Amino acid sequence: MTSIDIGRAALRGLAGRLQEQHKRNVTWLKGHLPEPVVTAFGLLIAVMVAAAALLARHYDRLGALLQSLMPKGLYARALLIIIVPMVVLQSVVAFVFMERHWNVVTQRLSAGVVHDIAALIDIYNDYPQGADRAVLRRIAQERLDLIVDFLSENDLPPPGPKPFFSLLDQSSLSEEISKQIGKPFWIDTVGRSALVEIRIKLDGAVMRVLAQRSAAYASNKELFLAWMIGTALVLLTVAIIFLRNQIRPILRLADAAESFGKGREAPNFRPRGAREVRRAAAAFIEMKGRIERSIEQRTAMLAGVSHDLRTILTRFKLELALLGESPEIDAMKKDVDEMGRMLEAYLAFARGDTGELSAPTDMAALLDDLKGDVERNGHRAAVTFHGAPIVTVRPAAFKRCVGNLVSNAARHAQVVSITGNRDHRWLIVTVDDNGPGIPQHLREEVFKPFLRLDDARNQDEGGTGLGLAIARDIARSHGGDITLSDSPLGGLRAAVRVPV
Repeated sequence: MTSIDIGRAALRGLAGRLQEQHKRNVTWLKGHLPEPVVTAFGLLIAVMVAAAALLARHYDRLGALLQSLMPKGLYARALLIIIVPMVVLQSVVAFVFMERHWNVVTQRLSAGVVHDIAALIDIYNDYPQGADRAVLRRIAQERLDLIVDFLSENDLPPPGPKPFFSLLDQSSLSEEISKQIGKPFWIDTVGRSALVEIRIKLDGAVMRVLAQRSAAYASNKELFLAWMIGTALVLLTVAIIFLRNQIRPILRLADAAESFGKGREAPNFRPRGAREVRRAAAAFIEMKGRIERSIEQRTAMLAGVSHDLRTILTRFKLELALLGESPEIDAMKKDVDEMGRMLEAYLAFARGDTGELSAPTDMAALLDDLKGDVERNGHRAAVTFHGAPIVTVRPAAFKRCVGNLVSNAARHAQVVSITGNRDHRWLIVTVDDNGPGIPQHLREEVFKPFLRLDDARNQDEGGTGLGLAIARDIARSHGGDITLSDSPLGGLRAAVRVPV
């Protein structure tokens, strides 16, 4: 059962439990609460049940959407696991700190400054002042640390730009001015770096007050946010570096397993990283060693069997040569030769061309050699190759793979076309012929060992039924495969596709 099935079952179970609880609650509520309350509670439960049922019906679609949005790689998912909780935690901390502490401090500071300004306005209104208001300005500067001036114009300037970090500060200061003074005002926190300019329209004049920024509100909010974001970035950088070092051994293990699957060696691979990754790497090395030992034992056994059987066949040939010439002897010699060919094919299929190392191979030259073999047998052949010709394969094995396809096409057709195409990921070699082809429903059956299609292919020239099986076995040992389809020449197309 997948996680989607578990989630769907949980939602359906929740809907069922809500319905059962609703029935019990309604029975109890009818005896203790008024009818409108019971009806409202019933509607609420009905909405919750409908929402749970709707979510259960669309859970598959939501799960598929979430899976499509989630990153596919282990490194990206691990980063997401680290980043999301850190961002959420710091956002909550910043919000709580700003809301509960910083805003309270700012509000109290703003209230104190506005209280001083209101006292100055009361003095201005209630006590006679000289033309230059020198006493009022002296009291403001010496006792309240405020610079007060009176402007002759009666209009306030238009509102100026508001930076992001001063939005909350201006709102607190503006609220206090509106509440304590109740006159038109104008605030500027942008023009002077260390001061806040406040202009209040009085009767016949505009009062300008310059207050220290630190006295009006807590002005180091930017510093707090910078420290918080900077610390988060430092921690995130350390986490990314550490996580990359932890993921690298897993990627090396995956590359080694992929190389082994393609029949290539993984040089300088050894267990590294965390304990669990080391265990997985050690298990892979042990498994690789067991497979290689099994292949070596099979190769040694086949070599012994091949030597013994070849000895018997050689003795048969020698005895037949001593018997003289006759039609019966000639038929027996042909049978012995056919038996020798069949024995070599069986052993080659069982051996699987093991032991050969991968090496950079000129694929264009290899296909030209196969073209020459076809033309020497009296057939027309053409070769085309696109892309960089150097590909890392097991040269003899891959040549035999494509050679089996070419010889199979030449046995049943007069024209053979060989095309190679190499890009950054794949090498694709196609062999086309103008022969009778193979019915579509039998194109997978022909890869089975010892299977020969008497109706689809001419068997006068013999064969063991192992050519395509050996070719597919070699292609799959390189991490690829062989597919059969219709050829533009009218016959069969065999395509070998292996990773580069």
